[in-house]
Amino acid sequence: MIEVVSDKKRAHDLRKKRLEYARAGIPEYWIVDPQKESITVLVKKTKERTYTEHGRFPKGTRAVSKLLPGFSVEVTEALSQRP
Repeated sequence: MIEVVSDKKRAHDLRKKRLEYARAGIPEYWIVDPQKESITVLVKKTKERTYTEHGRFPKGTRAVSKLLPGFSVEVTEALSQRP
């Protein structure tokens, strides 16, 4: 699951959706935060409804998955993409 944080709904995107995704059993959750210029990768704790932070990756680095071996994203490139 990837969530891009909205300027208008930051609190909702960072707090409420995190709880919703944990309750839904999403095993890995990426937060793309254009304001903080970073990607945070969260991994669900086994048998719990919470996440632990696998890593916070700033521009100039690669965000890497814990659950998908070899999967990574260049943070600067991801943040430069606009609809």
